[in-house]
Parts: sequence; C-alpha cells; structure tokens
Amino acid sequence: MASNKDREIGQRIRRARELEGLTQPELAKKIGYESATAISLIESGERSVQISMLGKIAEILHQDVQFLLTGSTPKRAEIKVALRADKSLDKSDVQQIENYIEFLKKQGRGR
Repeated sequence: MASNKDREIGQRIRRARELEGLTQPELAKKIGYESATAISLIESGERSVQISMLGKIAEILHQDVQFLLTGSTPKRAEIKVALRADKSLDKSDVQQIENYIEFLKKQGRGR
C-alpha cells in the first residue's frame, strides 16, 4: 500500500524528470535499472525509494535531495545557469541575461 509520503516523493521525482526532458526508460537507464518499471512504481508511490537511490536520482535530475524528500529547498539554494553560444545574441542580449542571473542570485540569498 502506498503511503502519502511515497506518493509525494514520487510526484516530485516525476515533475523533475519531466522538466529535464527525460522519459522513464531514460531515467531508469541512467540509474542502472534494466526497465522503467521501478521508475513507474516510484513515481506512483507504490514503491519506496531508498535514500542511496534518491541521491542518484537527485543528481541526474539536477535537484536537491531535500527538495525531493520534502518539497522545500535549502535556505541557500544555488542557482546554476549555463549560456550556450548563439549567433543570434548580441552584447546587449548577453548583458540583459547576465543582469537577470544576478537578480536571481540576490533573490535566492534573501530567502
């Protein structure tokens, strides 16, 4: 029988997986599972996820374990942003992006 806690963790894993653009089979393969069945069971809350596996999942999905467990982020959340080279961006666009990143960093520290 699925517990509410397992369902909540599973839902957060599913949302994080979808945000990363991964399918259940792709996540399963990255973790080392042969099929996506385990991922499906974890996401539905029918299977508890071991803390060691939760760490692997969090790393692959670029999430904090605390978020996957509780839904809250650490007080000093780190903002990671990568800019890819794009010929359509000029210096003004890049400056606006950098300003926005700095704004986000300041917002993260204030919480």
